[in-house]
Amino acid sequence: MTSSLVFRKGLDLKAAVAAELNQNYHSDLVQQIKADDFQYRSGRLTIHLAREFGFCYGVDRAVDYAYQTRERFPDRRVFLTGEIIHNPHVNDRLRSKGIQFLSDTHAERAPLGPDDVVVLPAFGVTTGEMQRFAEIGCVLVDTTCGSVLNVWKNVKRYALEGFTSIIHGKVWHEETQATASHGVSCGGHFLVVFDRAETAFVCDQIRHGVDAAAFMAKFGKAVSPGFDPERDLQRIGLANQTTMLMSESLEIGEMLRAAMKDRYGEEGCNARYQAFDTICSATQDRQDAVVALLRDKPVDLMVVIGGYNSSNTANLARICAASRPTFHIADPDCLISADAIRYRPVGRKDEATLEGWLSKSGSVTVGLTSGASTPDNLVGAVIAKLEAFCA
Repeated sequence: MTSSLVFRKGLDLKAAVAAELNQNYHSDLVQQIKADDFQYRSGRLTIHLAREFGFCYGVDRAVDYAYQTRERFPDRRVFLTGEIIHNPHVNDRLRSKGIQFLSDTHAERAPLGPDDVVVLPAFGVTTGEMQRFAEIGCVLVDTTCGSVLNVWKNVKRYALEGFTSIIHGKVWHEETQATASHGVSCGGHFLVVFDRAETAFVCDQIRHGVDAAAFMAKFGKAVSPGFDPERDLQRIGLANQTTMLMSESLEIGEMLRAAMKDRYGEEGCNARYQAFDTICSATQDRQDAVVALLRDKPVDLMVVIGGYNSSNTANLARICAASRPTFHIADPDCLISADAIRYRPVGRKDEATLEGWLSKSGSVTVGLTSGASTPDNLVGAVIAKLEAFCA
């Protein structure tokens, strides 16, 4: 079932919103630094920008479509299912334009109707949500990223061929929930694994026989309805939330393949295990750029800018923290002073404050990157604050 009208390629108003988008998210300073070989020097401060950072194509497209939607339907209620991307600055700007968020459960409003417009976020929505909007007859503006659509294609194929999708991702993340639903819609099953430790448990079950009670106690909230581990781990295919850490996804794939080979032999493994690279190219480009910066530049510390609930930003911070003091900050306000910074330490869910984080004398070299949902104007504001602190 489809709604009466679905926009998937914009609303022919790109030129009409270009100036506003530029004003809200562009940074002349960042453009200058890019032109200067991604380096910026001011007094005792040197900044090295990663060569790939900030808005990716899919995010830029999603935000552009949201602005076009407001322009096209000025007299209608316009909704987002939830955050269009994981950046509070961008989402708050959309709220200021009168776009309402269905995820804001505290808001009082009339039920959705066929005259309402619903914008679907870059990481997609579940098949159940799509069906609900279609039944209501809402106008839909679909900004789902092409990389996410590619994952959906693979999990659908797994389901149709009788393979269970093992999804490396976060079970609570909107993208992973949407991906899982597309496999189920084709009659398939899924299991979501978060990391190597959870994968090791699954591999042990594959190799030595399934303890269904122990398995379901651990993964009961991360599997499809009616999941039978004895049956559904016999043929598996790997998929990914597109923003996960590429190196970890590859390792998880090798762990699963090794377990299937140990259980079924090489020939049996080839028939029972499939894997496709479904990490998006923009995520990988940003991870590769950070690795190159850390390898090639003598930075004293790293600053990573992006929403705390942004998976790709958190993974950039993980890479940096392995070799440098790293500060994952949500926005420029986290830079309190040269003496204090608010940030989220890698591996924690809460924010911390650290004093004495920035040297008060001598040269300071800072590496800087930002997640795929972080606009350039926030990067520029962070650079300006760092310059002021080192004056």
